[in-house]
Amino acid sequence: MKVLCAGVAAVFLLVLGAALRPVFFADSAAPPTLFGVTELGFVQDMTAHHQQALILTERLDAGVDPAVRGLADQIADVQRMEIGTLLGWTQLAGAAPTSAEPMRWMARDHHSSSGHEGMPGMATVAELDALSAARGAAAETLFLRLMYRHHAGGIAMARAADALLTSGPVKQAARAMAQSQSQELGYLGMLLELRGARPAS
Repeated sequence: MKVLCAGVAAVFLLVLGAALRPVFFADSAAPPTLFGVTELGFVQDMTAHHQQALILTERLDAGVDPAVRGLADQIADVQRMEIGTLLGWTQLAGAAPTSAEPMRWMARDHHSSSGHEGMPGMATVAELDALSAARGAAAETLFLRLMYRHHAGGIAMARAADALLTSGPVKQAARAMAQSQSQELGYLGMLLELRGARPAS
């Protein structure tokens, strides 16, 4: 009986000690930061940037040239997949999907009238509305012009992140985005030239 009581008492003291440890002994090691300011800022801003690319593809007239529609669908597929990765990173970091202060992670300022606080390549509300209303050849040209500018802005962001970061998965993703969007930019430019048009300023 004495042995049993002694055993119960020992277990009780162990549990009590574990419960009181945080009160008397603060953990000296803080949890590691998953992403730095530049990494998280880029991930949040590229999420917003990709989301507008999806809006552009969704507002394109369904009756346009199959070559343009096919490119739009390809862009949408790639950007949806990348958005999934970007959102996974912000969830792991316990951060909001997009930033309340876009482009703060970049060393230099960007300015635009898009309402996205200087995020390069973004379409304005008026441009998005115009794309929704456009049909046929006019819709093709407007979509290509807006997406060309959008991709050029995304490439600038991705290259900036690649240059600022030294290593890690975000740097690798930024470099991959710059490469894939550069290829699509070439195709967008070719389709614009066939229509005698130039990218949006």
